[in-house]
Formats: sequence, structure tokens, C-alpha cells
Amino acid sequence: MGQIISLLVDGGFLFAAAMAVAVAAVALTVTAPLLAKNDLAQRKKRMAVERTEIRARARAELDASGGGRVSLRSEPRAYMKKIVDDLKLRERLLGEDMRYKLAQSGSRGESAVIQYLFMRLVTPFILFMIAVIYLFGVDKFDQPALVRLGIAGAIGAVGFWVPDLIVKNKIQKRQTSIRMAWPDALDLMLICVESGMSIEVAFKKVADEIAVQSVPLAEELALCNAELSYLNDRRKAYENLGRRTGLESVNAVMTSLIQADRYGTPVGQALRVLAQESRDMRMAEAEKKAAGLPPKLTVPMIVFFLPALFIVIIGPAVIQVMAVD
Repeated sequence: MGQIISLLVDGGFLFAAAMAVAVAAVALTVTAPLLAKNDLAQRKKRMAVERTEIRARARAELDASGGGRVSLRSEPRAYMKKIVDDLKLRERLLGEDMRYKLAQSGSRGESAVIQYLFMRLVTPFILFMIAVIYLFGVDKFDQPALVRLGIAGAIGAVGFWVPDLIVKNKIQKRQTSIRMAWPDALDLMLICVESGMSIEVAFKKVADEIAVQSVPLAEELALCNAELSYLNDRRKAYENLGRRTGLESVNAVMTSLIQADRYGTPVGQALRVLAQESRDMRMAEAEKKAAGLPPKLTVPMIVFFLPALFIVIIGPAVIQVMAVD
């Protein structure tokens, strides 16, 4: 114990440890951007598949005979679909609200619904088996077997809501990304519209440019552009975009576009006002976060900064006193 204390108060050791931590932090900072995964190409490919599916569905709806059957590229796995259909999980676990949430999380199509229902079915059993193996095999608690089974059952029951938590987390991440990039997208859209472009061309141009800042927003704009091209009702395409994002700022712009399309009012003036409002809302949110930062920094300063400051100030004096003794 004495050796450990003497090592902790050794100035050379403390300096070497601080240098090691600093070098590790610099290395992590330099290598983190290089190791970051860029899935923009994969997302663009997926959006191309979405356009193909929308085109196929629209053509099938326009087909008066109705004899053709649409073949989608992304099909759910056969065993998942069989289990979901046999147990009738759509009627029991899936509501219309959940379909909208899946779309807001970026998981669209029949395959996403099947995977969600399947994971909601099997996740409780997986967690239950893991808990049983741990409680009875790895770490045997000093509790009766019935109590351990009850704990395992409670852990398995929690797994029933794990897919919902994952979907909710994905929705929050996508909405944050869209919310931050939406004012810039409105400015680009305003420039495109006032330069004489149609709203479809403007959506396509903005989707290409905004992908650097927010890939989810680029996906939604590209999908809305595809719906505007192939759906009979343009209003439905605008409403779908607002529903998929779940943001009030996006819904307000879509409502303005619907009114402009119905009554022939100018779109540029409405976009200019809405872009300024969205930018003001983003600035207000940033100011709110900045105002709440000092109370949040109190605990980290007490736990991390003050002990290091005391060590730097008092450490040399303690070392000198121990050297004299």
C-alpha cells in the first residue's frame, strides 16, 4: 500500500501519466474521423430502390385492369413473414400509429414491418434465456430457484419494449438531424423556386445539396420528389413528407405548399417567411441549451477539475514535505 501511495505522489509518474492520457486523447481525436463510417452511397442506393417501388405501386394503381402484380425488390425473409402471418401479429401488435413511427425512423416498406413484429416477438425469449443462463450458470445468486426465475421473467418482459425503444431512439436522431438542416434546406428551396425551377426540380436539387449536412433530410426530400412525380394527388405527397418527419416546422411548410398548389398563390414569399421562422426557432433552441449549460457543468467541475487543480497546487508542497521527512 505504501508503494502505491509513494507512486501516486511521485511527480515523474504523475507527469508521465498525464502525458500518456494527452497522447491517447490526441490519437483518438485524429483517428476518429478516419474511422467514421460514411454510408451516404448506400443510402442513395436505398432511395433509388424506394423510387422504383413507388413507381411500381403508382403504375399498379393506375392500371384499370388490376391484373398485374407489383414485384418489390426488398422482400421480408420468408420465415419471419410466415411466423408473423401465422400468429396474426399485425392485428395484435401493429397499429396505424406504429406504421408512422417506423416511417419516421427511416424503416419503410413491408420488410421493416415484418422485422419489427418478429423482433418484438423473439426479443423477450432471447433476453429470458440470457438471464437464465447467467443467473443459473455464470453467477449463482444465493436465492431460491423460483426467485431467480422471476428475475429472468422480469428481464424477458422488458424485452417486449426493446424494439419500441430502438425505434424511438432512431426517430429522435433523424428528427434532430432534419431539424438542424431544415432552415438551410428552405433557403436553398427558396433560391431554386425564385430562379424559375418547379417544385419537383427544387426538391431534387435541394436533396442533392443537403445530403452533405443531413442524409435523412436528403432521403425524405428525394422520396417526396418521387411521390410528386408518380402520385395522382400532389397533396398526398406533401402530407406524407410531413408525416414521415413528424416535425411541426416541416408540416407548416407542407401546408403552405398545399395551399399554394390549390389556390395558385406565390410559393417564394411563404418559403421566405417560413425559412426565417425555422432559423429563429433553431437559434432559440441553441440559446436555451447554452443557458442550461452552467448548471450541468457544476458536477463535472467538482468531480474532475477541482481535484486535478488541488493536485497541481498542493502536490509540489506535499512532495517537498515528504522529501524533508
